[in-house]
Amino acid sequence: MIKDQLTLLAVLAHPDDESFGMGGTLAYYARRGVAVHLICATRGEVGEVPAGMLEGYQSIGDLREHELRCAASQLGLTKVHFLGYRDSGMAGSPENNHPDALVAAPIDEVAARVTQLIRQIQPQVVLTFDPNGGYRHPDHIAIHQAAVKAFFAAGDPSTYPGEEAAYNPQRLYYHTFPHHWVRLAVRLMPLFGKDPRQFGKNGDINLLTLVNQDFPIHARINYRTVANSKLAASACHASQGSMTSSSPVMRVASRLAGTSDSFMRAFPPAHTGEKEHDLFVGVNHSAQD
Repeated sequence: MIKDQLTLLAVLAHPDDESFGMGGTLAYYARRGVAVHLICATRGEVGEVPAGMLEGYQSIGDLREHELRCAASQLGLTKVHFLGYRDSGMAGSPENNHPDALVAAPIDEVAARVTQLIRQIQPQVVLTFDPNGGYRHPDHIAIHQAAVKAFFAAGDPSTYPGEEAAYNPQRLYYHTFPHHWVRLAVRLMPLFGKDPRQFGKNGDINLLTLVNQDFPIHARINYRTVANSKLAASACHASQGSMTSSSPVMRVASRLAGTSDSFMRAFPPAHTGEKEHDLFVGVNHSAQD
């Protein structure tokens, strides 16, 4: 890491997680000159792709990697680091049992690989999913657990030892969202003839299980100045739909969400009622020795 360089690392599961989720925040910090890195655990191999989209690609994974690199360019990311695991699909699907699936990998194996990258990249701030993976996707939960273990292991040379020297990242945040939006979506969907138990492109997200899932919000990042970059990155993921969905429910949700991302600060623990508007407030800008 360049001395005094501000560096942010997002640890996520699939191509599109970076754009549909915290993409506004990633673009905001990249625009401010922060080195923004992404660890992507899989290449999103599971799922259906519209007819004709695979032309020129050997697999769904190849297509989705291409889409991610397009999105990374739009967001201004410094580098994308793939872990090489396979998309596990939703909970209970046969893909969970694939030998290369992320959820089939021992947590310490995944955490060790993330630890080495943290030591190499040397971010002051690390972002990942909340403990429920946003909407209980098994890969989201698995990479959350690995990221948390890696965050605390990176500064201990005796834990997951490797070629890189120990390094202590300073802040860990979980991307979350106000769950009154989920409760509102549950009320709105039946008005549009939609079942809240079958949300999402593949109808495999049960919003009813998320109604009472909530996490405190300690930081809000307003990304209005780079909102177009988030939309452009989203558009790169054509095989997964886009943020500009024609669904009336999604249009309403998008307006409610506005142009800010919400985060829970996992480390250092936040005080009750603490609110931040910059993830780097209070961090030591200098590289560690």
